[in-house]
Amino acid sequence: MFDFLDSGQYDLLGAFWVTAQLALYSAIGSLVWGTVLTAMRVSPVPLMRGFGTAYVNVVRNTPLTVVIVACSFVLDQTLAITLGGEDFKETGFRLAVLGLTAYTGTFVCEALRSGINTVPAGQAEAARALGMSFTQVLTAIVLPQAFRAAVTPLANVIIALTKNTTVAAAIGAAEAALLMREMIENEAQALFTVFALFAFGFIVLTLPTGLILGWAAKRLAVKR
Repeated sequence: MFDFLDSGQYDLLGAFWVTAQLALYSAIGSLVWGTVLTAMRVSPVPLMRGFGTAYVNVVRNTPLTVVIVACSFVLDQTLAITLGGEDFKETGFRLAVLGLTAYTGTFVCEALRSGINTVPAGQAEAARALGMSFTQVLTAIVLPQAFRAAVTPLANVIIALTKNTTVAAAIGAAEAALLMREMIENEAQALFTVFALFAFGFIVLTLPTGLILGWAAKRLAVKR
């Protein structure tokens, strides 16, 4: 059943390692960018609030494939910006991280906004009355509680991000979906086995994330 793997022609573990790296880097970038977008959306400055709202509404409703391909076409092919990549696959990987971060950050933003809504308004008002600036109130009082309240939706976003890494194959990132496509083309007689292998691989990647973050959500739950 697995004879085609014994030949060493397919680096299955290597492909999933690239997928894991892609998910990790994109998750970190998404959390940072999503937090910045959240700050913009609740900012008292109309220009920043307008930009944050427009960005989230436009990018969140754009198909991820379009975002990823646009990063490759605009940055790499049109502007010759390779983000330091030395070859096609490395450039594709970095552009995929950028595209996934730009897209997933909008969902992180909405998850954090829902968390902010759980913070009593009186806390922010009391902090402002004590002379704290908007930035101080946001970073010291509001966001820490918002993150605790939003662990569960953030876990769902990260799990979805891990599965969305398959779109990176569209621009040549050497992750699991690209290898699966190659194996489907070359091993047509073992389609069920190929699908089962990759389904199991993604379960291994996503299930621990869900369990760990589910445990963290219970531990960090804010009791009101």
